[in-house]
Amino acid sequence: MTSSINPNNIDTTYPVAGQDNDSQGFRDNFTNIKTNFEYAETEIDDLQAKGIFKSALTGTTLDNDMAGALVKNMKTQAFRGTRIALGSVTGSTAIDYSAGQWYTVTTGGSITLAFSNIPSAGNASWFNVRITVANIAHTVTLPAAVGASAAAQSVVGIQGIASNVITFNETGTYEFEFHTDDGGTAIYFSELTRPRNKLVNPIQLTGSEDLADAGAASLTLTSSYFTTAAGETSTLAAGVEGQVKVLAAIDITAGDMVTTVTNAGWKASGTGTITFDTIGDAVTLMYINSKWFCIGNNGGTFA
Repeated sequence: MTSSINPNNIDTTYPVAGQDNDSQGFRDNFTNIKTNFEYAETEIDDLQAKGIFKSALTGTTLDNDMAGALVKNMKTQAFRGTRIALGSVTGSTAIDYSAGQWYTVTTGGSITLAFSNIPSAGNASWFNVRITVANIAHTVTLPAAVGASAAAQSVVGIQGIASNVITFNETGTYEFEFHTDDGGTAIYFSELTRPRNKLVNPIQLTGSEDLADAGAASLTLTSSYFTTAAGETSTLAAGVEGQVKVLAAIDITAGDMVTTVTNAGWKASGTGTITFDTIGDAVTLMYINSKWFCIGNNGGTFA
């Protein structure tokens, strides 16, 4: 805005020293000064009502509610959201978008999430709910809008979900993200803590390596392959729960590859071995309950 204050309508040369001065000049200056003070009061009041402040002005309560006004082309630093800790809850669990976009809750029993104050259609909004499941008997029921209409595919493959009710096979902390742009008519849904059950072809796991003689098979790459021109050995260390590992003989010219496996599921305890003696031998292992188990085998010999 352009200020209405006009310092130019005040005659700074009046009164003139050493001579009689018309009183009208005093009155004009006083009137203009008063008018400018009135303009200043109006403009300062407007700034106080509409400005954004670091702290409350004297005699006021801090209120930086933008009421949906657009903030454009803004660079932020150290930006953070509001977290609402609901504590232990049973039954209906209020998730109020206007209060914060990050909620934490611990189940005291089965809970039903209830969303409110989601921005109107045409505005993209998203929020997270982190749920600590204290007992596997506790379920989480989602609003009907979650996965509705265009958002239907967003719930496909979410572990434990059926008819918008999530069941859990173990206690722990699970984080879920919701987002919508139609005022909450259709809410897209994802889980940030566990993978989806449904995989879409082509399935691509993390890369592969050429495993050298006496080498340790990588635990960060899914597949290890090898060739032998003489007898060779390798090792496979303990994995992490649910990890998949593939070992494959690309070429066996002479000798065998013998891989010593830590926490072998085919042994009562300790290590086991897998021997590859023919080109094309391959095994697929999965780490289950702190042991490597064979879930696919083409020619490997287990001992």
